[in-house]
Amino acid sequence: LRMLQVKLIVTGDDFGYCPRRNQGIVDCFLAGAISNVSLLVNGSAAADAAKLARRHNIPIGLHANLSEGSPVCEVLKTNSSLLNQDGFFHGKMGFRTALSKGLLNMSEVKQELKAQVELFHELTGHLPFHMDGHQHVHVLPDIRHVFAEVLEEYGIKYTRVPIEPGLHNCDWIPPSLMDFYLGVEEDSFNTVDVFTKHGIRWPDIYIGLSTMGRNMSVSSVRSAIDSAVLQLRARAPPSSAGTIELMVHPGYPSVPPVGGCGEGPDDFSQSWERLHELQTLVKPELQTYYKSRNIQLCSFRDL
Repeated sequence: LRMLQVKLIVTGDDFGYCPRRNQGIVDCFLAGAISNVSLLVNGSAAADAAKLARRHNIPIGLHANLSEGSPVCEVLKTNSSLLNQDGFFHGKMGFRTALSKGLLNMSEVKQELKAQVELFHELTGHLPFHMDGHQHVHVLPDIRHVFAEVLEEYGIKYTRVPIEPGLHNCDWIPPSLMDFYLGVEEDSFNTVDVFTKHGIRWPDIYIGLSTMGRNMSVSSVRSAIDSAVLQLRARAPPSSAGTIELMVHPGYPSVPPVGGCGEGPDDFSQSWERLHELQTLVKPELQTYYKSRNIQLCSFRDL
């Protein structure tokens, strides 16, 4: 029986967040440990990130950001429903609260998403090969429709749908975080039809919530991929290929005040956890594991 050909897209999120994040992501790419990146165009080091991607031929997509820092659309930088009283985006949870209260103007959401695509194009010289949402905002109610319209308008084919197999069995994830993840999962299930209707595609399987930060180890990555491969085998004829996206956040820790998207770097970015991801991803045991499982690293550009 021929082994299932597995294509693994290892995406380094938050490219452009700060110079040290950029450096860590590039080091990971050059080591063959990630195969794709997602750019925050409102990140303080976004222009530098775009230059690095061009220099090293790193496949790059857009990490659309509506929750952290400042908008890129000039008109929305003052007096918009996307901003809190301090003049920044509402934050990961604040954004969700404002949305559920009906306080967000969807035409402003669309305006900002389009401005981010345009800025991405300006910085990189091409449209994004894929586009997803920072802090998974793109699968939220109402937002998902606007997001899908923008992708369709620009002909951006690929996105991310964060439904992770086996997430429910990950007993090491603290309850408050698990609640957030299960919310993301539910929103993702409700997004599938919307994205499908707009002709948008995504990899067969997504992983990365269970292996974030301190929870990343060679064995946690291997078991996440193993269970993803089992799912693929169950779904697909053995002669076919399946795609998996692994979301990762490697980097060297941010040193304030440098970094962030207008407000300075957050705690996760300043923590040792980013470096821990970088050090885990470049381990030779992982590369050996990919070979043994007939897993080929690739990017959305290659699909």
